[in-house]
Amino acid sequence: LKTGLLKWKPDYDSAATEYGKAAVAFKNAKQFDQAREACLREAEAHENNKAIIPLTIALQEMQRLPEAVQLIEKASMMYLENGTPDTAAIALERAGKLIENVSPEKAVQLYQQAASVFENEERLRQALEMLGKASRLLVRGRRLDEAALSLQKEKSIYKEIENYPTCYKKTIAQVLVHLHRNDYVAAERCVRESYSIPGFNGSEDCAALEQLLEGYDQQDQDQVSEVCNLPLFKYMDNDYAKLGLTLVVPGGGIKKKSPNAAQDKTRGPAAVGSHAEEEEDEYSGGLC
Repeated sequence: LKTGLLKWKPDYDSAATEYGKAAVAFKNAKQFDQAREACLREAEAHENNKAIIPLTIALQEMQRLPEAVQLIEKASMMYLENGTPDTAAIALERAGKLIENVSPEKAVQLYQQAASVFENEERLRQALEMLGKASRLLVRGRRLDEAALSLQKEKSIYKEIENYPTCYKKTIAQVLVHLHRNDYVAAERCVRESYSIPGFNGSEDCAALEQLLEGYDQQDQDQVSEVCNLPLFKYMDNDYAKLGLTLVVPGGGIKKKSPNAAQDKTRGPAAVGSHAEEEEDEYSGGLC
């Protein structure tokens, strides 16, 4: 990097190579702080992302995940500037996976950014995969308002690519999210709007949702639980299946009728009257 009378410009390429060798040597010696510094110097010499990958690996080994994610984000911006958006989106997805268990909020942001890049490139299936990961993390974190919006985005794209059966499944997930938000109106509107999706009206998904909404509206916990235990609900992604299994109607629901009441109903009014008379006759002579 030094200049002199016979060398007017720094040799950045050679310097970057030497910094790279130094970074590897420091990493092998478990001197991660020095390895990190050498990688940063290598990146500065390259003025591009060639040094990003070894540096992120070193930071992962040091359990410095936020720094590693920050560098991957920087790399993704460089990929975008260099006209390789697919690689940028893949880098963002990698960062999301890296930080998911440490900071789900950051992972959601990274997955959504990756989805936007894929969508801009009209790679809708990859965009849907990223949106699906974001939606599930939002549900897991009980960020239900955001989850409802994310699911709506998913459903719109699935409708655009004419994957209608998956639209039905996303409608079920939406309804469960809305009901957990205690927003019956939004859940009902969601089902009503889905009638425009080809094949939805008359499908088992539609019938189950109508039954679910009826039970919820009538505060019939038994009916709601019965619907949510259908295979249609139980075999969804785990985060959505949990929403179904934990769904409780407002007010605690209708209590089951006692067995005696059910028997009286089958015996009719006369039987009920005779049963009451028997109870009165038992004490007709007084307690003594």
